[in-house]
Amino acid sequence: MRIGLQVIEFNWDGTPENTGSKLKQIAQTADASGFYSLWVMDHYFQMEVFKPATDPMLEGYTTQGFLAAVTDRVKLGLLVTGAFYRYPGLLAKIVTTLDVLSGGRAYLGIGAGWYEREAHGLGVPFPPLATRFEQLEETLQIIHQMWRGDVSAFNGKHYQLAELISSPQPLSKPHPPIMIGGEGERKTLRFVAQYGDACNMFFGMTNTYKDRLEYLKGKIDVIKRHCDAVKRDFNEIEITVLGTALIDAAQGAGHLVEMCEDLAKIGVHHVIMNVPNSSEIAPLEVIGRDLIPAVASLNARA
Repeated sequence: MRIGLQVIEFNWDGTPENTGSKLKQIAQTADASGFYSLWVMDHYFQMEVFKPATDPMLEGYTTQGFLAAVTDRVKLGLLVTGAFYRYPGLLAKIVTTLDVLSGGRAYLGIGAGWYEREAHGLGVPFPPLATRFEQLEETLQIIHQMWRGDVSAFNGKHYQLAELISSPQPLSKPHPPIMIGGEGERKTLRFVAQYGDACNMFFGMTNTYKDRLEYLKGKIDVIKRHCDAVKRDFNEIEITVLGTALIDAAQGAGHLVEMCEDLAKIGVHHVIMNVPNSSEIAPLEVIGRDLIPAVASLNARA
């Protein structure tokens, strides 16, 4: 099983002057501790469900370019990109650039987007939900076309591209993994089967995850049915989950081993955690010591 880290806040003591140095320390500790992946969010404002919207928030792909330069091994991505925040061809170029400059370490995490306040706040058009899903599907189609080297024109309902040149192409082969975030059964999970290399769903807080196990198992079964419908091998899809891990460095991270074992039993390959006190650094080292080696053989993927 793979363990990832998501950094979701940047409001540390000493910010903004120490934002870069603290984020570098977090990233390099995660890299050295054996975390498989490192994620930030794609938001303009902080999420109101978590902290005030006015709390510090960094632009995601600029941040990942910085993280690529200060790490060597860890995979990098946004969890998840709002599809309508960037034109699809530009998004493909951005992720390709991250992949090339990081030595083939990029993921494309993507979803339909939802945060209306930040879009209106910075003047970004916020289409209705049905339109956002249409735009997401066309974005996935365009990115697949660009990454397979097909430069012919794309003429969709929402996007028209005259010449889909992507040079250089990504280093990741056949392309950076496309992770589609969300749990909707009719569209999102169908997109996973049709266009995705990975899905991402929520496992909740570490003290409530057991309530989610049957729910997640049901969602995984839905992906299997969609794979059957499009004649896709379900085993090609990486099942990932995201949640909050509460770590007391003095108590260790052994309590997370059972959680990961339970998640592996229902087919999860990759557990991504936001750790509220990650800026203290010790919790990340504890996860590297107590958890990552203990779950490495669970539901392993090549």
